[in-house]
Amino acid sequence: MTGTQKKTRPAPKSGAKQETKPRVGILYGSVNDESIVVEAIKILEGTFKIPCESKVLSAHRTPDATRTYVKGAKARGIKILIGVAGLAAHLPGVIASYTSLPVLGVPVAGPNLDGMDALLSIVQMPAGVPVGTLGIGKVGARNAALLAARILALENKEIADRLDKLIQHMAEGGRV
Repeated sequence: MTGTQKKTRPAPKSGAKQETKPRVGILYGSVNDESIVVEAIKILEGTFKIPCESKVLSAHRTPDATRTYVKGAKARGIKILIGVAGLAAHLPGVIASYTSLPVLGVPVAGPNLDGMDALLSIVQMPAGVPVGTLGIGKVGARNAALLAARILALENKEIADRLDKLIQHMAEGGRV
């Protein structure tokens, strides 16, 4: 898969008419990170019915395509961007440098430092380049999706209602 190919996933089926224009864009630096990205997509599209799109783009290997995607995200209706990256993990910071949209960063565990290198890279953004940094790996991806839903719930009652139900479910011992 190249950095310019778009991953498309069909929207989950439900009885209500579902919006199909993506509201969350998820960028990840390598096809190897797809199993982590899927965790966020399951929560966004499955639990909250929030359409999203995901794309393999790299801050290092495809910087021009990354810039083009991010610069056009707001005009396409994207409200939040999630960057998933390991090792040097520059992707979330690069995303944040090109947009005023909220950017959430998910570090990925690498072969040597178990993701600590990526975590520190994402969390140590310079002033003026904010990235909300989540935990390493699949749990971080789930929490990025939940945080994106919370942000969108500020202006969307349906998402807010689904969020309240999920919070109640967890209070009763359920899991995300």
